[in-house]
Amino acid sequence: MKNTSELFCEFKYFEMIPHEQGVTRRDPSPVIFAKGLYYVWYSKTNKSYDGYPADIWFATSKDGYNWQEAGPALLKGKFDEFDGYGVFTPSIIVADEKYYLIYTAVSIPFNNNKNKTALGIAFADSPNGPWKRFKNEPILLPSNNPKSFDSMRVDDACVVKKDKKYWLYYKGRQLNKSPKETKMGLAISRFPEGPYKKYNGNPVLDSGHEVCVWPDISGISCLVANTGPQGNTLQHSIDGIHFSKITNLNCPKAPGPFRKDNYNENNGFALSWGISMVQTLRKSPYLVRFKFYSS
Repeated sequence: MKNTSELFCEFKYFEMIPHEQGVTRRDPSPVIFAKGLYYVWYSKTNKSYDGYPADIWFATSKDGYNWQEAGPALLKGKFDEFDGYGVFTPSIIVADEKYYLIYTAVSIPFNNNKNKTALGIAFADSPNGPWKRFKNEPILLPSNNPKSFDSMRVDDACVVKKDKKYWLYYKGRQLNKSPKETKMGLAISRFPEGPYKKYNGNPVLDSGHEVCVWPDISGISCLVANTGPQGNTLQHSIDGIHFSKITNLNCPKAPGPFRKDNYNENNGFALSWGISMVQTLRKSPYLVRFKFYSS
């Protein structure tokens, strides 16, 4: 007999942008609604399955089901800049009628097992761009302490506005650890562009790969990817720091939820749908729409 305290829920998937062989579309941002359209940003490249050399593209929809690829939003930086090799895994923030894209960046030369990653940010007056990098430098760097959980990677940001501040949750990985040993950290700022200060008690969750958080009616919820002891679970935190499991779930891959709150504080909501990715050995990664059902 199942525990009656658990939620009974599942995800269903629908085609978003058709798969295109040899083209990688992956790691979508949260979805927002602005100027009469739904918007989502994602990594796109035809040079790699993993997406490290990607640029950031975006797509729009009138109804959330039928999507049109709109073109590139943010291209990789110059050869000698911190994001010269690739910009990928975007996340979006809406604040004071401006739009902010937080993204993961890697520099040239790039080696997946040696190069550290950083988080950058770009801003625009419209979700259609044009996007301008803020100070053209990272807003969050890996720790200099090799024993820290994020001494190799800071990646995959997702932001919630809480207590009049921006709470940036991110994926961290330690030097000489595998991707299966990633954990979730937290950094906080008064402003969407930073500066962000890492929470002293990091990591806040000992599991996860892609980061997916959103404000619910009583705190912050988190979908945890199938990595670590808390993998494939729905978690909840009242204070945004201490998370506990609500139920087990087969989570979407790299989910970007529809942010019904539009980043307005104290406007929590229940997760209903979003955009995620499909990743198989036979096909290059591509994007789908997911819908969350619960009873």
